[in-house]
Amino acid sequence: MNDTPTRLDAASLRARLDGPAPPRLLDVRTPGEFAAAHIPGSYNVPLDMLREHRDELSRHLDEDIVLICRSGVRAGQAERALAAAGLRNTRVLDGGITAWEAAGAPLNRDGRDRWDLERQVRLVAGTIVLVAVVSSVAVPGLKWVAAAIGAGLTFAALTNTCAMGMLLAKLPYNRGASCDLRTITARLANGERSA
Repeated sequence: MNDTPTRLDAASLRARLDGPAPPRLLDVRTPGEFAAAHIPGSYNVPLDMLREHRDELSRHLDEDIVLICRSGVRAGQAERALAAAGLRNTRVLDGGITAWEAAGAPLNRDGRDRWDLERQVRLVAGTIVLVAVVSSVAVPGLKWVAAAIGAGLTFAALTNTCAMGMLLAKLPYNRGASCDLRTITARLANGERSA
């Protein structure tokens, strides 16, 4: 199995969406990120749910699929998960929703300013390190908490995964009502797309 996702740039995706057989768009970001801004007609299938239920979801994905996230990293992980379930008709939007927006392509927004998952990870990791270093003046052993966060961030960069991001994705702020498997599979089966 190839570990490098098949990429599709924003201009090519726009052309395919205007064509006679547009691909199905799966946005694997959290429901909070999706609500803040998403490509019209896309489906929100958060990465953790896609990984957990990939076999069931793949039964509803028989056409061309384009996977979307903020930058392309989570979408690449989703592509590998779907490939492990036997799905080979997937591509990743190169540069993710960031590249889509930079290309001036249309986005639906809910009007609320939400932080994307990567920014939340930076805030939490930075806060833990700062508090641990400052507190280590009084309790010297706390410097090891900062070291553990640094080690975790290094591991995240080397493996292209993020345990802290996966944990933050489960917080209520990042979840939404559309985040249950039954709703998602019904929408996929009926061809019902986002507004």
